[in-house]
Amino acid sequence: MNQNTLQKLLHNKSAMLGFAVILFMTLLGAFAEQVSPHDPYKVDLSIKLMSPCAAYPLGTDQLGRCILSRIIYGTRTSLYTAVIVTVVILAIGVPLGVLAGYAGGAVDNLIMRLVDIASTFPSSLLALAIVGIYGPSLHNLMLVFIFLWWAPFARMVRSSVIKLKETEFVMAAEAAGDSRIAIIMKHILPNTLSPIIVYATLRISAVIVHVASFSFIGLGSQAPTADWGVMLNDGRQYISSYPLMLVWPGLVIVMVVLAFNLFGEGLNDAMIPTSEESAIVKEAGTVNV
Repeated sequence: MNQNTLQKLLHNKSAMLGFAVILFMTLLGAFAEQVSPHDPYKVDLSIKLMSPCAAYPLGTDQLGRCILSRIIYGTRTSLYTAVIVTVVILAIGVPLGVLAGYAGGAVDNLIMRLVDIASTFPSSLLALAIVGIYGPSLHNLMLVFIFLWWAPFARMVRSSVIKLKETEFVMAAEAAGDSRIAIIMKHILPNTLSPIIVYATLRISAVIVHVASFSFIGLGSQAPTADWGVMLNDGRQYISSYPLMLVWPGLVIVMVVLAFNLFGEGLNDAMIPTSEESAIVKEAGTVNV
């Protein structure tokens, strides 16, 4: 990130607000043991469904567990899972996209057919199939996301590489006798980082929503795991008598997703000023997953 890009990002108030929320939630999850007021798994039926007070700032759930502590620990499950999934799909999609775009021909056709196959699977149906075979768990859900969501990255990177390999500086490097690996590492990849970083940031928010959604319907994290989706599921039966059980985790999900979207949009404005590159990101984002 050059100085001009950094200045644009720093002057974008909404992006900085999003970054502040992301940093705060990341630190909250990293130091959950130190900042949580109570054990998130400690059951005390004598204080179940307690209203917010000094000892329990967000109240307690149906088992007397501290809602604030469970939200803090849920940061690890939701936010960290989203980051891990995004890193893995980057590790798969980016190299395949570079290979398809630079090699072309039969290699390109093979990889793009794999992309088309991965893009046709609805995530909900595949999740149901995996859960039916191996049982519901967060790890199985992560495998579903990884299997499906590397494809948009590969498609996006391929589009960038096809344009870049026809540029003068790449052709000059080829004429100078540079190896393909050297050309890719020195000239191709550095010039595809902008759309990759922007789209990865936006993808994290999508993973958070999906993890919470699948955990809510019982296909992801399982009770009593401190997970935002599990907390929403626990609060369904108390929506009339004690709606705070739904309100708090719901607000946190909205806040974190909005933060990543604001930061991603800020990165998009700062790092991808041209309409052509922005179209590449939008094209990748329209894949039905």
